[in-house]
Amino acid sequence: MNAEDSYLRAKDCEALTGIPEGTWRWWAHVGKGPDSFKLGARRRVWRKSVVLAWIAEQERATGSNSMAA
Repeated sequence: MNAEDSYLRAKDCEALTGIPEGTWRWWAHVGKGPDSFKLGARRRVWRKSVVLAWIAEQERATGSNSMAA
Protein backbone atom coordinates (compact mmCIF):
# COMPACT_ATOMS: atom_id res chain seq x y z
CA MET A 1 0.00 0.00 0.00
CA ASN A 2 1.47 3.36 -0.98
CA ALA A 3 0.99 6.62 0.93
CA GLU A 4 -2.06 7.65 -1.11
CA ASP A 5 -3.75 4.33 -0.34
CA SER A 6 -3.54 4.69 3.42
CA TYR A 7 -6.73 4.81 5.46
CA LEU A 8 -7.92 8.04 7.05
CA ARG A 9 -10.28 8.44 9.97
CA ALA A 10 -12.56 11.47 10.26
CA LYS A 11 -9.98 13.38 12.34
CA ASP A 12 -7.35 12.72 9.65
CA CYS A 13 -9.72 14.00 6.97
CA GLU A 14 -10.24 17.14 9.06
CA ALA A 15 -6.47 17.63 9.34
CA LEU A 16 -6.11 17.21 5.57
CA THR A 17 -8.98 19.48 4.51
CA GLY A 18 -10.01 21.69 7.45
CA ILE A 19 -13.56 20.28 7.20
CA PRO A 20 -14.69 19.28 10.73
CA GLU A 21 -14.63 15.57 11.53
CA GLY A 22 -18.32 15.74 12.46
CA THR A 23 -19.08 16.80 8.89
CA TRP A 24 -17.14 13.81 7.54
CA ARG A 25 -19.15 11.49 9.79
CA TRP A 26 -22.42 13.15 8.75
CA TRP A 27 -21.55 12.88 5.05
CA ALA A 28 -20.82 9.16 5.51
CA HIS A 29 -24.16 8.73 7.31
CA VAL A 30 -26.16 10.44 4.54
CA GLY A 31 -24.11 9.12 1.60
CA LYS A 32 -22.40 12.37 0.57
CA GLY A 33 -18.76 13.30 0.16
CA PRO A 34 -16.09 10.80 -0.83
CA ASP A 35 -16.79 7.09 -0.40
CA SER A 36 -15.99 5.57 2.97
CA PHE A 37 -16.43 2.17 4.55
CA LYS A 38 -16.31 0.43 7.90
CA LEU A 39 -13.09 -1.32 8.76
CA GLY A 40 -14.12 -3.76 11.45
CA ALA A 41 -17.29 -3.31 13.44
CA ARG A 42 -17.18 0.43 14.08
CA ARG A 43 -14.19 2.18 12.53
CA ARG A 44 -15.23 4.33 9.55
CA VAL A 45 -12.36 5.07 7.17
CA TRP A 46 -11.71 6.86 3.91
CA ARG A 47 -9.02 5.76 1.47
CA LYS A 48 -6.63 8.72 1.09
CA SER A 49 -6.49 8.34 -2.70
CA VAL A 50 -10.32 8.60 -2.85
CA VAL A 51 -10.33 11.73 -0.67
CA LEU A 52 -7.63 13.35 -2.81
CA ALA A 53 -9.55 12.51 -6.01
CA TRP A 54 -12.72 13.97 -4.45
CA ILE A 55 -10.84 17.18 -3.55
CA ALA A 56 -9.56 17.46 -7.13
CA GLU A 57 -13.10 16.97 -8.46
CA GLN A 58 -14.41 19.69 -6.12
CA GLU A 59 -11.72 22.01 -7.44
CA ARG A 60 -12.59 21.23 -11.07
CA ALA A 61 -16.31 21.65 -10.46
CA THR A 62 -16.18 24.83 -8.42
CA GLY A 63 -12.85 26.49 -9.25
CA SER A 64 -12.74 29.97 -10.72
CA ASN A 65 -11.69 28.54 -14.11
CA SER A 66 -14.71 26.19 -14.22
CA MET A 67 -17.09 29.00 -15.22
CA ALA A 68 -17.37 29.89 -18.91
CA ALA A 69 -16.47 33.51 -19.59
